[in-house]
Amino acid sequence: YISSWLRGNGAAGIYNLMEDAATAEISRSQVWQWVRHETEIADDSGTKKKVTPQLVRDLAGEELERIRGEVGDEFFFSEGRPDESRALFEQVALSDEFIEFLTLPAYEHLP
Repeated sequence: YISSWLRGNGAAGIYNLMEDAATAEISRSQVWQWVRHETEIADDSGTKKKVTPQLVRDLAGEELERIRGEVGDEFFFSEGRPDESRALFEQVALSDEFIEFLTLPAYEHLP
């Protein structure tokens, strides 16, 4: 969604659902809370892992590669702004202090 927002779209179709800033806020807030409280999650094999900043970074990288495979290199790099999107997500999900709204630092990335 962040990539879509940076391109000027207020909503994005993701897996046949329309997502907006509210969904992104909930998701990144949940990640921020999980990191702060060292929440454990289970991977596909059932192995439990603590949610750490490094785990979040690793999963963000994996997710970007999955998206890249779905949309293709041309769109991914020319339109998707993946590096900015990832950096912005990590900024708001991993900051020491809770950032009130995702869109506040995101405005700095608009043309």
